[in-house]
Amino acid sequence: MLGISYWMIPVFSGIVWLAMLLAMLLTWTVADGAPIITPMDKEYISDIGAHELQPLFIAMGTVTVVTFNIVFISERWLRHNGRLHGNTSIFQKVLSSLAIICSLAGGIGLICLTCLNDVKHHTAHDICLAIFIGGYILSAIFICWEYQRLGIHYRQHRVLRISFWVKLTFIIVELGMAIGFGICNRKSWWNTAAILEWVIAFIYTFYVWSFAIDFIPAIRTKNYESGDTEVEVAMAMEEESRQRGFSSVEEEQRRYGNVGSAASSGVGNAKYQPEEPVVPSRNF
Repeated sequence: MLGISYWMIPVFSGIVWLAMLLAMLLTWTVADGAPIITPMDKEYISDIGAHELQPLFIAMGTVTVVTFNIVFISERWLRHNGRLHGNTSIFQKVLSSLAIICSLAGGIGLICLTCLNDVKHHTAHDICLAIFIGGYILSAIFICWEYQRLGIHYRQHRVLRISFWVKLTFIIVELGMAIGFGICNRKSWWNTAAILEWVIAFIYTFYVWSFAIDFIPAIRTKNYESGDTEVEVAMAMEEESRQRGFSSVEEEQRRYGNVGSAASSGVGNAKYQPEEPVVPSRNF
């Protein structure tokens, strides 16, 4: 994709989000001396981003969600083209599509809440905040569910298990904190609610970065994204395997427990032929 590795997209998205949070937090605490911006004793992200930092809030928030949504779409595209472990059922594709839809809704929610600042549009801002948090938690649930189903069919691939547990941890932690955030707001525990909001935002950074793990299998296949014939692709894969010290693709796949992955991913014509079992001699 324009010479850019797919794993760079979530890394870039997370860096932009983290840079935005740090810029807002440091500007408020260091440059401005941590002033009380609103009548209540609390400083939410939205309160700091409702004044002179609103252009920064809008620009960097938008860049973050747009690039992060590209991550979801790229993941679906690569899985469809066989560069990632392919879906084995329609249900998995439905889960992936639902994850994309929810991430788009969450992204729209964030863009709207940055534009509708908390001072002039308090109710609309809170609704957009709920859409943002709810959208990405739902997308995480659907993508985690998809990876759980994929892991059943590709048990030998550790990357799926790692990604599944990372995303499941995010769901549990963020959902618990989101509930706590809502309770603190209703109880008027403003300081605690503001702290929870900042923690939720920082944890979101690591969730975005976790998608770089998902694109690791696509690194191997990036050289085969062009319109090469299957024969050329198979020959190139054989050559790469020999350079790594293996006699063939099948031997390399057996070495790492990935037997048959070339055939299931639709790349090349390489197929693993099981060896005939060795029958012990009866001539003792």
